[in-house]
Amino acid sequence: MNTDFIKYQAQTSPYPLGMEVSHAIGSYIFDTNNKKYLDFVAGVSACTLGHQPPRVNQAIKDQLDKYSHVMVYGEYSQSPAVEYCKLLATLLPAPLDKTYLVNSGTEAIEGALKLARRTTGRSQLISCHNAYHGNTMGSMSVMGFEERKQIFRPLIPDVDFITFNNESDLQKITTKTAGVLLETIQGGAGFIQPENGFLKKVKARCVEVGALLILDEIQPGFGRTGTLFGFENYDVVPDILVMGKGMGGGMPVGAFTASTEMMDLLSDNPKLGHITTFGGHPVIAAACLATLQEITETDLMSSALEKENLFKSLLVHPLIQEIRGKGLMLAAMTRSAAITNEVILKCQDRGLILFWLLFEGCAIRITPPLTISEEEIREGCAIMLEVLNEIQVEMDPK
Repeated sequence: MNTDFIKYQAQTSPYPLGMEVSHAIGSYIFDTNNKKYLDFVAGVSACTLGHQPPRVNQAIKDQLDKYSHVMVYGEYSQSPAVEYCKLLATLLPAPLDKTYLVNSGTEAIEGALKLARRTTGRSQLISCHNAYHGNTMGSMSVMGFEERKQIFRPLIPDVDFITFNNESDLQKITTKTAGVLLETIQGGAGFIQPENGFLKKVKARCVEVGALLILDEIQPGFGRTGTLFGFENYDVVPDILVMGKGMGGGMPVGAFTASTEMMDLLSDNPKLGHITTFGGHPVIAAACLATLQEITETDLMSSALEKENLFKSLLVHPLIQEIRGKGLMLAAMTRSAAITNEVILKCQDRGLILFWLLFEGCAIRITPPLTISEEEIREGCAIMLEVLNEIQVEMDPK
């Protein structure tokens, strides 16, 4: 299968991991040799409830028996999407009460950027250095990592960058700024949390100059940080909320939410201000609804913080300098990118799936399903420590 994978399927890098997947259940993925791998990555934060979550699978099957795609987004009332957006509105603070469902996180970013320009009548967009918001042309334009986007220029104009947690940069937000787009917790940069009320200060500056604060919750969202969305930990409410990844229980989806007043601007002058064929797909929306219900009707969010503490208590090693992040959005920072690479690859050989972050080479991604058990955490951490011990001996044989 790997030969055909390389030959017929476009690749994202010259060296894919190449696991031949047979099936997955709970916290484990199985290859075609029936070797099982404990999953500490969850499809890069997407499989919130693990693999084959019963409630989500049943919702998908039930909806398939009723109808699948029937019309482009925004024309017909379809129960799964309507119920989902209504439930989301009851869980979000005012004025976040109207949601546009799309197909991915990067499309949600595109919609949010358009909404900021449409609402303010301004063009300037501000993002952060080392930010990642997706890989389409608009999302790439607000990516703060020049190496990844230089070859694709020209991108969309009038984009500027500030440094996350640098308050002096806030003066760059002016009356020319349409929107300031921030990850609530910087992901690709190394799971960096806001400090000293940084998000509140950005919001205050936005209010002062009439700009909009857009928060990218594509990774922190849906319970991963102990609250439904990461911004709830930092006493701030965005003007536009962007979500994706974990909202669909492993299904492809994204969304952005704002006030009714703002969102209605996309429906007129011009009409069809943002359109999508498959956004709000009833089968995907049913999966999203089941995922959201499961997260909010159980103790998964509060237990994410307990599991964070367990990870941090177990992963104590001379080669680990710190554990960044919050809840089950964690990054173990090693001394070097070489150590990180060796840990990830050796752990996979021993049946533990870890992964990299986009821009921070020293980081080991630890973003397991919220449903992972304490026993499974101990099992995976034991493999990590065993590998780290071996690496330490290789570095210092004495």
